[in-house]
Amino acid sequence: MSVKRISTPLSEQDVMELKAGDNVLITGVVYSARDAAHKKLVELLDKGEDLPVDLRGQVIYYVGPAPAKPGQVIGSAGPTTSGRMDAYTPALLAQGAKGLVGKGSRNQEVKDALKEHGAVYFASVGGAAALTAKTIKASEVVAYEELGAEAIRRMTVEDFPVTVVNDAHGNDLYVEGAKKYERVAGEG
Repeated sequence: MSVKRISTPLSEQDVMELKAGDNVLITGVVYSARDAAHKKLVELLDKGEDLPVDLRGQVIYYVGPAPAKPGQVIGSAGPTTSGRMDAYTPALLAQGAKGLVGKGSRNQEVKDALKEHGAVYFASVGGAAALTAKTIKASEVVAYEELGAEAIRRMTVEDFPVTVVNDAHGNDLYVEGAKKYERVAGEG
């Protein structure tokens, strides 16, 4: 199985070439943000205010990393459940975010927004948080320090492994996988 390599910020072409099921290694800057940060960002947008981070072409990783141990850049950094961000995601995609990383499925509104704004949703491997953290080479809080682990961090990653779940063409790896399983199970 081949692996695609991409660098951030993502271009429209980068996103359009990705298909559900592609295994991808991301290198560059990725921003961490979970539900508390998402809520604050959307509140700013609702007030007509600028965001603390320019999201154009950026990838948002749904993670609240553990504290770093001495000599480490970051602690364990596994994905959180993406559905917790669903209510906020379309607004952030409209601001130019091109990639989202988490675990679990997305609602139809998010899938429609990915297609509308030319963006992609990646899954990161849950349960491999210590291994994922090894791909993070630098990390600094850039907004909402008061949120602790849920602060927005600018993280530099190298070969951060993800799989495309929802592509910009409307495909859904989880739905397609279930259909394939039903066909195979029905043949047995």
